[in-house]
Amino acid sequence: MRQITIVGTGLIGGSFALALRKRHFKGRIVGCDRDAMLKVAKKLGAIDQGSADPIEAVRGSDLVLLATPVLVIVDLIGRLAPALPANALLTDVGSTKKTIVDRARTVLGKQAAKRFLPGHPMAGNEHSGIEHADADLFQNAVWFLTPLPRQDLGKGIFTEFTGWINKIGARIVMLPADEHDHLCAWISHLPQIISTGLAATLVDEFGAEAPLLPAGGRALREMTRISASPYSMWRDIAITNKKNLEHALLKLEQRLAHLRENLTTRQLAQEFELAHRLSQKPFVKDVSREKESSTKSRASRLR
Repeated sequence: MRQITIVGTGLIGGSFALALRKRHFKGRIVGCDRDAMLKVAKKLGAIDQGSADPIEAVRGSDLVLLATPVLVIVDLIGRLAPALPANALLTDVGSTKKTIVDRARTVLGKQAAKRFLPGHPMAGNEHSGIEHADADLFQNAVWFLTPLPRQDLGKGIFTEFTGWINKIGARIVMLPADEHDHLCAWISHLPQIISTGLAATLVDEFGAEAPLLPAGGRALREMTRISASPYSMWRDIAITNKKNLEHALLKLEQRLAHLRENLTTRQLAQEFELAHRLSQKPFVKDVSREKESSTKSRASRLR
């Protein structure tokens, strides 16, 4: 790859650029964002040049990474498809995949499997913006890929891109888009809503100025840390994964009600015992494209 365009040079896009640089990517990196963001990205060495116009930014690129909120990704796929170089690979880092995949297949038609590879790195923090970008952000993080049917990742630019994912320290796991959205509703989206809900309830109960975090210690800081995450990103996630997130929230509400009703019974001990069984095993690295049945089996193991 001689040139990569990153549309959205914030935390994830900026970190991807810095990670490439640190691992000696020799090609050109083009950023697309607001002028102020591009100025910072260039100063940090994340990009060689930038443009606020996405159509101009993708010109001549071998890989185009969409690193914006989900609904912006959906819009960009439609806008950029006609402007992409003939052999360019389009990919994304969206936190939900089904809506994005459906859009890509509608826009790209029969060419979708050759032109678009959906992805989602499970990396980040509560901060946004290029100023918080980190070249090591993806170290030991899972990078989900949700390949399209009959998509061959074992050749050409697909192999080169997945190779760079490995080089920046991420671990690839593949599963279908709908199973990704179900899984992430539980392991990513639900924790965010829990953190947001807890922080908002504490503000209601004690006021915004109460020094709760120093008193609460590490546990409270960890549980409320991501409550500072930007609404603009999570709004799109909630909209595009509403059904899965509603289901997860309902199950948690039922569990919390059960805990509330059994604070002084043996049932509380049983809940602690069950919680202690949560596995700490790492995700399995998987960069091969296997039969669909094998993919579904891997996804079920994740659950």
